[in-house]
Amino acid sequence: MEDTLKIAVVQSNLVWENPIQNRMDFTKKIEGISETVDLVILPEMFSSGFTMNVEAVAETMEGESVRMMKGLAAKKQAAIVGSLIISEKGNFYNRLLYVKPNGDMDVYDKRHSFSLAGEDKVFTSGTKKVVVDYKGWRICPLICYDLRFPVWARNTENYDVLLYVANWPKPRISAWDALLKARAIENMSYCVGVNRVGLDAKNYEYPGHSTVYDVLGERLSTIKANREQIEIVTLRKSHIEKNRRHLGFLNDKDTFNLTT
Repeated sequence: MEDTLKIAVVQSNLVWENPIQNRMDFTKKIEGISETVDLVILPEMFSSGFTMNVEAVAETMEGESVRMMKGLAAKKQAAIVGSLIISEKGNFYNRLLYVKPNGDMDVYDKRHSFSLAGEDKVFTSGTKKVVVDYKGWRICPLICYDLRFPVWARNTENYDVLLYVANWPKPRISAWDALLKARAIENMSYCVGVNRVGLDAKNYEYPGHSTVYDVLGERLSTIKANREQIEIVTLRKSHIEKNRRHLGFLNDKDTFNLTT
């Protein structure tokens, strides 16, 4: 088990419904990371932007974007994480892929569809919470709108890192900031949020505000708003263990069962 986990937060603009260009852009960005890192995190729907026009951009699990992620993970010897639109057995999923350097993958389908944008009418919701074991760390990956639902994120699995990838727009960015910090504090875990920047084809603006919080809700990142940027942050297992042992807040959590 490694005490440190070095993550690269990739805050990026997305080209609307253009997987080819987005793959080219992210390949260049990831290959340009000069430091050795363990984990590279991309935004939600990194290949297309947050579109409901699924027929234009959906891929399969054997598609080019998955191949890109596998190739980059192997080349950089780092896990690559991000969500994209996947077509499978007649359904469409907003699916997060956690691709490890050896090619193994964990997948998480977005549980909470964003009904305000009609996502619930296009996408099939996931039913399974996922915790990824990686380099001795337990990582729980979730997607955007999931952030508003703390019961789904509740740390009943003793995870170390809660991770959100997003396309979170400017008018509600204060909620993004507040909820990421709250999720870190209430779950006594690191909480990482990676949001896109720029305008989409519907003229929605995304300001970024990608960030990393420690288990006490202290911000570790210095990434700027409204700009493309890659920031590398080191997480420490000893920080989690020390504070959980000293404070013991998770020992007092409620017991409950989720039904789907």
